[in-house]
Amino acid sequence: MADQSSLDKFRSALTVTARAVARDAELEVNWTSEAPSQAGSTVRVPMPGRKLEAGPVAAARGVADSFALKNRHHDAAAHRKSRPMEPVAGQVFDTLEQVRWEALGANTMAGTRANLAAALDRRLANDPILRADKAEDVPLATALALMAREALTGEAPPQEARAGLNLRRAAIESAIGDDFAGLAEVIGDQAAFSQKLRGLLEHLELIVTDPEDAAPDGDSDEPEGDNEIEQDDEDDVASDSDARAEPAPSDVTEGESEDGEGETDGEEGESDFEPGEGDPDGMMPVRPNRPWTDIPDDFDYRAFTTDFDEVVGAVDLCDEEELGRLRTYLDAQLKGLQGVVTKLANRLQRRLMAQQNRSWDFDQEEGLLDAARLARVVISPGHSLSYKVERDQEFKDTIVTLLIDNSGSMRGRPISIAAISADVLARTLERCGVKTEILGFTTRAWKGGQSREQWLAKGKSQNPGRLNDLRHIVYKQADEPWRRARRNLGLMMREGLLKENIDGEALMWAHSRLLARPEDRRILMVISDGAPVDDSTLSVNNAGYLEQHLRKVIDWIEKKSPVQLVAIGIGHDVTRYYRRAVTIMDAEQLGGTMIEQLAGLFEGEDR
Repeated sequence: MADQSSLDKFRSALTVTARAVARDAELEVNWTSEAPSQAGSTVRVPMPGRKLEAGPVAAARGVADSFALKNRHHDAAAHRKSRPMEPVAGQVFDTLEQVRWEALGANTMAGTRANLAAALDRRLANDPILRADKAEDVPLATALALMAREALTGEAPPQEARAGLNLRRAAIESAIGDDFAGLAEVIGDQAAFSQKLRGLLEHLELIVTDPEDAAPDGDSDEPEGDNEIEQDDEDDVASDSDARAEPAPSDVTEGESEDGEGETDGEEGESDFEPGEGDPDGMMPVRPNRPWTDIPDDFDYRAFTTDFDEVVGAVDLCDEEELGRLRTYLDAQLKGLQGVVTKLANRLQRRLMAQQNRSWDFDQEEGLLDAARLARVVISPGHSLSYKVERDQEFKDTIVTLLIDNSGSMRGRPISIAAISADVLARTLERCGVKTEILGFTTRAWKGGQSREQWLAKGKSQNPGRLNDLRHIVYKQADEPWRRARRNLGLMMREGLLKENIDGEALMWAHSRLLARPEDRRILMVISDGAPVDDSTLSVNNAGYLEQHLRKVIDWIEKKSPVQLVAIGIGHDVTRYYRRAVTIMDAEQLGGTMIEQLAGLFEGEDR
């Protein structure tokens, strides 16, 4: 109990400090064993361990400080308006904005500076820059972040990263000239900083500015201060215009930021950006990290508030003992079905492994001796020995996300089969070296929750948008071994979990998590048994409000995104929504259908 008490005391101290830095009396700090993240007024930071050793403690402080600095100094709405659409440019833009708000704290508080340095060391631990031996191995975002930090705070890059950074430093400095000095001059003004940052990206040839790309918040480098901050934008807690330029304490987190942006879509989960997302220990990965808020402004969809939305792990919704009982119940329900699905999964494994099998070029002058052709030499000694060379085989690194509808209409046999099929599929793909993430979506309440109560208290405005509290559930993370996540799927059997479904926002949440991944091929499979339904939302907005949004989201992903999207409808015709989809009338067909659809994607069929 003494250890637990020490952890509680440390968390309380972190919370008090974070509130002071963020100027937000409602901010809470919780521990997590996963990637740091934020949901509403709750931030989750890495647990430092019961012994409270100095290094992990400083890193936890740094992550908490950075979340607080972000709340105080970062205007998410203005950031979205200025952010480039190009994936690499957008990622660099996100990363250097993170450096800006951290620098504001580091430059005024020595303790915060030290905490941020510890958190930076944690993020760099798995970054490719530490292992790079040539310039192309160094992530551009990481190199620029370290150089910008040096220019904005005066701190030299960490010793272990200097060799890698030096591989790209000269080329970067040659391209951007004194751009970093210009950024330092306007560090306290986000709008002006964004404009100068776009100039830096242009010098690096990551973007090409045309009249339509001109700064939406003003011209040139003159800070206009006209960035409107949405009242319902939970990412902008205590981040008013007059507070943006004031310094504060420290570190950014790299997790799946669940900063719901009220005006754009009410989508929860990774709404603004988190540069380290998808790699809890790595720093600012060199990969597209386009958040869902890149979808066009004409989506005409919003949430009344996102303050009560949550992205939660299965283990946070019930204790381990109950998860174990639910998993046992699930296994008992599906003993007969599991064998069938496993056979189908083995067939998928054979098909995947076949694509990774060796192939050879024969009758070569050198290479490995071709034993199969030795008989020819014995029969006719005039023949020379024959060699073979293994042919390079391209098999794209792949991640598959299963997004499962956790609405009340899935109760019973459909949700049981969805859970066991996802379980077997994840195990199969893991054996084939394909990472799998399993997600679920529902709401926290029937017919509106705290969102509706707040709407009623504020006078019942017309067409308020989405009026329920989202609950997005992470059953298995992509990098989590199947064995560790197996019990989590039993949560789908829990009474009272399955409520209503708001598919459009769930789709964008899962999509944004996929975009943060480094894999070459990204596949999103949606399993649902009906159209979006939320009585509280549909009763006060136009009919089809949720369905129209879902259609627009699907259309955008299918036409503009690198993610391959496929859907399976259980007793519901999803082919009217998705370009690649199949409808099954019996839930018993789900396992086989999932596997056949995945096999088709892996074998290179058109999307």
